[in-house]
Amino acid sequence: MARARVRGIYATALTARLLDAGHEVVDASPPIRRRFDAPFGTDPPDVRVETSDDRQGVGAHGDPDALDAVRDLLVDAGRDALAWADPTPPGAVLDGEVTETLGGGAVVDLRVGGEGGEAASAPATAAEGYLPYGAVDARVETGDAVRVQVRESAAPWTDRRPELAGELRVGGDLVALEPGSGTRVDVRDDEAARELSGMLDLLDLDPPDGWRAVWRPPAVDADTEALSAGLDAAVDAAEDLRDAAASADGTGSGVGVLDDRGRLRDAPVAAPDAGVWVWFGRESRFGLDDARRGATATMPGHHRVKAGSADASAGVDLAEALCDPDPDAEFPFAVVSDAFGPREGDALRIDHGKPDGRLITLGEATVTGVDPDGTVTVEREMSGGGTYDGLGVDRVAGDVAETSLKEGRWWYPTTYRGRDGSVRGTYVNVCTPVEVFPDAARYVDLHVDVVKRPDGTVERVDDDELDESVAAGRTPEPLAEKARRVASALENAL
Repeated sequence: MARARVRGIYATALTARLLDAGHEVVDASPPIRRRFDAPFGTDPPDVRVETSDDRQGVGAHGDPDALDAVRDLLVDAGRDALAWADPTPPGAVLDGEVTETLGGGAVVDLRVGGEGGEAASAPATAAEGYLPYGAVDARVETGDAVRVQVRESAAPWTDRRPELAGELRVGGDLVALEPGSGTRVDVRDDEAARELSGMLDLLDLDPPDGWRAVWRPPAVDADTEALSAGLDAAVDAAEDLRDAAASADGTGSGVGVLDDRGRLRDAPVAAPDAGVWVWFGRESRFGLDDARRGATATMPGHHRVKAGSADASAGVDLAEALCDPDPDAEFPFAVVSDAFGPREGDALRIDHGKPDGRLITLGEATVTGVDPDGTVTVEREMSGGGTYDGLGVDRVAGDVAETSLKEGRWWYPTTYRGRDGSVRGTYVNVCTPVEVFPDAARYVDLHVDVVKRPDGTVERVDDDELDESVAAGRTPEPLAEKARRVASALENAL
């Protein structure tokens, strides 16, 4: 069983699922403590689970064995929960090469390897990272070889790169260890810092030789037992880093000493922790609603609305605080779209996810209609050149693409029309259930599609791509089978 720390908009639902599965939740937030009649320890977690910056899913990082168990629990949220190994888990020390220098930092091509163990549905891939100039003591240029540590990872479906640093640091939320001597208290409140320093002196919590302890703000409110456990966990993390390096290259020497150019000369290349990113689709979010509802009042579509925007998330909190929602009510799409969008005339992105974790934006369209049943119609004017994918029809400047996006449907059609209004073909995309957020419609493409050409012929396409995705471990078979059934129904209907 794993010890997990959970934060973000999915925290209550995931806490419920973790506890039901026999795992331990530690360092719980005050709302979680109020909602559950369960003991919450202060021991360092084996796995940390946090909501992604865009609220579309979660990242889980920690001990590889514990992570496997938590990963299974996360993807069991629904058929449209998809997981990918994180090639750059926080704390990993990696070699790389500077490929580009920007205004505030450098882009680093990282050398990552391995399949990611049991923690993902697809192999890990090469990655880029971002090294801020302030995180390294010397100037870096294009072509430089660098050894860096991952400070903060990034979900594969976002346009962010993992953030890197040129100095070594290990540890958790209470205390970190870095090469050096002495102790540092990283707390802005001077009085609190003095009190913590005095307590640490009394407890005689000294870091091992060659390291210095950096105590973080949460340490101010921690008890003696938690402070001691935090330092022990940081020491264990340092040892894990060395052990991982020893198993990888037979050495494991060094504690991260910087050379005269500010680089990690002696830090072992290793990733003692593992990571996984999990994207939740609409069906998964409603499954998490059910888990949350057992602990506290939860409106229909709680996580679906919260994933849309920060304002929508605050609106959900207010609504649930004012009344006890009816769990059997329908998802109030019209109310949500009226309050937060999209509305007629708005610009709406079409975010086209792929089963390998990538996200491709198909461009912005103009909203031409919003129906209470959850149907949003958008239009895009097309540029000339090339042909329409799957239709074999020339794309002419001035053509209009009309797309009908219905919330919760496993497909959506796009009809292409010429300037004179003539239909140039219809392309029906099969995907995970569509979600229409205030600024974007989102889904994951499931490869197989159905097209209707101008002469009325109907053809199902790209079954081979779906089969290859299943064989590669990117698309789970239950999800693929659903896509095939949807495609068959569309083929018969058209």
